[in-house]
Amino acid sequence: MVKGSLSLGAAVLVGTVMFGTAASAQGAAPECGAIQKTLAERKALVSRANAASQTKKKMTPQEACALFGKLQANGAEGMKWITANKEWCSIPDSFAEGFKADHMKVSGIRTKICSVAAQATKMEAQARAQAQAQANGQGGGLLGGPGLTGSFKLPQGAL
Repeated sequence: MVKGSLSLGAAVLVGTVMFGTAASAQGAAPECGAIQKTLAERKALVSRANAASQTKKKMTPQEACALFGKLQANGAEGMKWITANKEWCSIPDSFAEGFKADHMKVSGIRTKICSVAAQATKMEAQARAQAQAQANGQGGGLLGGPGLTGSFKLPQGAL
């Protein structure tokens, strides 16, 4: 799931370098550099996702959902800024289109990851409820019986 962020990271970094070079080469207004903060945050988030995909201890679905939520929020902020300042700051079409494509990709990945996180959370809650029911002596088996406990009581009386 997180592997898709590897190409995303490369695209964002290329876009950052391209836009950073274009803005400084054209001597853009100071407010045109405001996107650099958003791009730096995006780079840090992508680095976290890439680092997590390369370690032995993987992120939980909930952690990945939170990370991609931040990445999506960052992309929405970046898209808003690009839309508002594209003409004034002479942002290249290729950068704006690439950023938008990356944002859409992140949104799709986030939707999938958060769906998995929601399922995992639901399954964990069911497992806790079942364990609690068994701890309280309630039947955990089919039709409320004792379930598979490994014992079977023989009827008492005349056989």
